[in-house]
Amino acid sequence: MKKTYTILIASLFFLCFESFAQNVVSGKVIDAKSGEALIGASAILSGTSKGATTNVDGSFEISGVADGSYTIKVSFVGYEELTRSVNVSGADVDLGSIGLAESIFSFDQVVISGSRQPEKITQTPATIEIISSKSLDELPSFNPGELLSRMKGVDYLRAGVVGTGINIRGFNSNFNSKNLQVNDGRFSTLIATGLPMGPLTTQIKEDIEQVEVILGPNAALYGPNAHNGLVHTITKDPRSSQGTTVALGVGNQSMLSARVRHAQVLNDKLAFKVSGEYTKAEEFEFMDSVYIDRNADGVKEGYEEYKLDNDIEFLRAEAALYYSVTDNSDLIFSWGGSNSTYLSPTNVGRNQIKDWKMNYFHLRYVSDKFFAQVYNTSSSTEDTYAIDQRTKNYYNAIDNGATEVEADTSSLGNGATFADDSKRWNAEVQYHDTFGKAKVVVGSQWQRDNANSNGTYLLDNGGKDPIIINQIGVYGQLDYQFTEAFKAVAAFRGDNHEVYGFNFIPKAGLVYSAGNGAFRLTYGKGIATPTILNMYGDLFAGLILGNAEGFTLTDGSKVKKQSVEKIQTFEIGYKGELVPQRFFLDANAYYNISEDFLSPATVVGVATHRGDTPMSEVQSGYGAYGGLVLSYVNFGQVDTYGFDIGTNVYLNDQINWTFNYSYFDYSVDEDDLENNDFNKDGVVNKLDILVNAPKHKFGTGLYFRGDKLFGNVYMRWVQEYDYFSSFQIAAKTQDLNWRGTPIRENARSTDTWNYGPLGGFVNVDLGLGYKINDIFQVAGQVTNVFDSEFREFTAAPFTGRLYSIEVKAKLPAIKK
Repeated sequence: MKKTYTILIASLFFLCFESFAQNVVSGKVIDAKSGEALIGASAILSGTSKGATTNVDGSFEISGVADGSYTIKVSFVGYEELTRSVNVSGADVDLGSIGLAESIFSFDQVVISGSRQPEKITQTPATIEIISSKSLDELPSFNPGELLSRMKGVDYLRAGVVGTGINIRGFNSNFNSKNLQVNDGRFSTLIATGLPMGPLTTQIKEDIEQVEVILGPNAALYGPNAHNGLVHTITKDPRSSQGTTVALGVGNQSMLSARVRHAQVLNDKLAFKVSGEYTKAEEFEFMDSVYIDRNADGVKEGYEEYKLDNDIEFLRAEAALYYSVTDNSDLIFSWGGSNSTYLSPTNVGRNQIKDWKMNYFHLRYVSDKFFAQVYNTSSSTEDTYAIDQRTKNYYNAIDNGATEVEADTSSLGNGATFADDSKRWNAEVQYHDTFGKAKVVVGSQWQRDNANSNGTYLLDNGGKDPIIINQIGVYGQLDYQFTEAFKAVAAFRGDNHEVYGFNFIPKAGLVYSAGNGAFRLTYGKGIATPTILNMYGDLFAGLILGNAEGFTLTDGSKVKKQSVEKIQTFEIGYKGELVPQRFFLDANAYYNISEDFLSPATVVGVATHRGDTPMSEVQSGYGAYGGLVLSYVNFGQVDTYGFDIGTNVYLNDQINWTFNYSYFDYSVDEDDLENNDFNKDGVVNKLDILVNAPKHKFGTGLYFRGDKLFGNVYMRWVQEYDYFSSFQIAAKTQDLNWRGTPIRENARSTDTWNYGPLGGFVNVDLGLGYKINDIFQVAGQVTNVFDSEFREFTAAPFTGRLYSIEVKAKLPAIKK
């Protein structure tokens, strides 16, 4: 017994001694060029669960480190990842100042969107494209969306002077909510329509640290509508980007843009930033024809859009306060607001966006183990209207004997006006940690939509009964490092929605590192959820109704309520360098299985009930329509496939050349008439499966970045392709009918005009800038250098040459 006690005491003494013998590894992470501290940088001891993030001074401490030899990895978004050997032997280790260099080579960059944790871009199990802060700084335009045109695998669309948008891997439309927009972890989408905020955003270009674009579904971590892809904008931390930036830009189309950003550290605990923008311009001259039957013979004639306003105006502002709770945790409060006026293309012509206001309040808690956020988004407009419908209303009133004044007043009725007074609450809590070779992320998200159109386009009883919908989701990811070269990733998400129920979304990936690059194999599932407009829309006195509850037709048959669209993606890829520090390759090939498409508004028949409610109580125009209704239904299955190749050749540290090529195609079972013959004409063809994407596209550019001078020239080519989106059509002449009208190029089609296929153009952009000194910089660019006449989107003008010049001043930080 005495011997047992002796062994036990000796063991306890040994364990205590070992625990006290554990050490601390510390250091300070700084910008290698400026010497400024980098706050929030990650320092991890490879092969252990030990790690830390840097505090307001850029310092970190990793405690409880046993004796041994380690490799420490230090990373920060926009900077090269640094690795260093560390030997610990009975004493604390201070690594001193660790300087990180800004990423020059694309394979050195650190991203966070692939797994919601910082990681080197070659290690992430996803295809990610990056717009860096350096590229944004050199862009002499207020619109960072222009740089999306230079990404592989992305269908870039310019819709006029300010309208830029993207689509990823097919199924585009004038109402595309399948690409999720996220800003600093916050969903940045419109509440009722689900569309990305786009030009309605509150951010300015000078406050963006990095934009990460994920190609393919990433719904397992980000939730519904990260279906085809994800665009994540990350803003700058005021503690590592102090100072004042003032930018003034002018250009053709009467463009004027003034922007300012100020960031300052107040003390060891507090820092803040504020930013603002005023931009105005005029849209390209373009008058879309509206076809109206005003003759006894029933032939529709084209009329110019009534009350078209080409003025563009944006007012944006944001503010944020950063409070360091501890050395490893921050509390961040931010606000943003915008007021926007511009022209926006839709499925049925153009909308005149008038004084559309967006606001958000966002509170975040960020630490080395936890992340939590709660935010409120609001959207409001009173004067936005559909130009196409307003035009029809005006001439209908004139034909019924109204004066011009009376017709102008009544033109805003009958489905022309879009009001909005909608709000959304979101909350999220997440835990992340490392356990030996395993990294774990688990979390939960909650969303509450409160959509109110004041009776203009939703079934909200004139605004008295806003549409309130709750949804909750839980997610998790396990990242396991089997060896230094091989890791596996598994993720899942479970979502429950009040209307369309429960959905399970899995994702899995394998990453094998070889040299300064990695091969990856991934599987992912994504869903695109019906928007509130799809579920509760009420347009044109109830002719178009949302399908949240299904319909009963006069013959007793049922039309099912809509469900989510589904996509499964299998992808293989390689990202890395082929020639050290000179030749970088990013290539992927994918195969998608898509099913249960949500159709455009289509005639479902004459209905007696919507859900359990008689149509006479739902359809305000029941006396005229008698229950005839258009709505949205699920149908079909189609397989899509393709590959993307991107190269980056660094001729030296100042000059690099890029080349991107993408191929996309699809296949569909033409014998499956039951599922795939959407228009019920007895044939399955492209008019049933609206892929709306070019088969081939490429881009190539040459970039120069010197100490003072910088510039670039970029060319892109898009193969022509046919495009169909509700009443909007852009297609070559062919022996097919679209909505009862023969498809003829340069001729009327339904209620609009067919100008011919989209794409089929070569576009060249040129940029040049000079850094006068450490404070002042001047730059200019010409978009569409040769003034080629082409149109990239329906219900949008032909794109002409755009040029701009910008002067920027970067004032140093105010010293404490």
